[in-house]
Amino acid sequence: MSMKNPTILVTGGTGSFGHAFVPKALDKYDPERIIVYSRDEMKQWEMAKLFDGDKRVRFFIGDVRDRDRLYRAVDGVDYVVHAAATKIVPTAEYNPFEAVKTNILGAMNLIDACIDKGVKKVVALSTDKASSPINLYGATKLASDKLFVAGNAYAGSKGTRFSVVRYGNVMGSRGSVLPFFFDAAQKGEPLHITDPRMTRFMITLDEGVELVWTAFEDMVGGEIYVKKIPSMTITDIAEAVAPGKTTKTVGIRPGEKLHEQMIGVEDAPTTYEYDGYFKILPAIHLWDRGADMVKSGKAVPEDFVYTSDQNSDWMTIPELQSWIESNLVSKSAGAAPSALG
Repeated sequence: MSMKNPTILVTGGTGSFGHAFVPKALDKYDPERIIVYSRDEMKQWEMAKLFDGDKRVRFFIGDVRDRDRLYRAVDGVDYVVHAAATKIVPTAEYNPFEAVKTNILGAMNLIDACIDKGVKKVVALSTDKASSPINLYGATKLASDKLFVAGNAYAGSKGTRFSVVRYGNVMGSRGSVLPFFFDAAQKGEPLHITDPRMTRFMITLDEGVELVWTAFEDMVGGEIYVKKIPSMTITDIAEAVAPGKTTKTVGIRPGEKLHEQMIGVEDAPTTYEYDGYFKILPAIHLWDRGADMVKSGKAVPEDFVYTSDQNSDWMTIPELQSWIESNLVSKSAGAAPSALG
């Protein structure tokens, strides 16, 4: 993305993504402002300490459910990254109205605000659970993805452009199994394995941020970007975290898949492959046939799926151990690493 001193807003910016994105964006683009938009004043207070004295970083209390507040927040903004979501699967199941308000109505509010206030580009963060969803969280994120894709039609040919990036749980973040395994190991407890056949995609925060850069630089509007990343079995993850530690199989939790899916067979007809990622183009309005969207992409086979168990790239136990040593153990100074957000 060719930007000079832009103004960028990040919704849900006090989470793990925001903590990684903000310092990288400050270094990469020297923005005029980065606005961290979220509803938790304590998280904002703590995050603000990390950027004390940097007048480029601003904090804006607000909720994506609040349409009027969003209109105020995006006024004068060039680029938006939408990271706000209700994302804990059991929480969404037990509080479905609240998940819909944040993940679906919040997306609608943001789309309207960005179009009406003339934001240039918006990238929304999605999840593997939006591909063939089996739980409410995934269903609301699928609806959100569709809304952002359709937002391009609402904005018209010269208006705000919207795209989506999709990836699973970030290594070491809230919802990741790594801190959970660390905690159990340090307490001398067996590591709870849901199912020894289970596989998961492995992505770092840096890779998640880089995928957003890719989207901003490449997007025409309506694309869903899926980064190529390695897989691991849950048993290998456990072995990497706590070699030789006893494990206990407890069964798959409600709403959980045995294997993660990023791209389903239904999306194959409009999916293209690139060096480091896949791109799902919108099937409606024949947008997928535009050369400006396809660029150098190669169409995937008609029966193509991108799932963690059928991946061609696998992370080894030593590779994960090296990442853990550099990113969790060294930062925790021997203590159990806390979730990164």
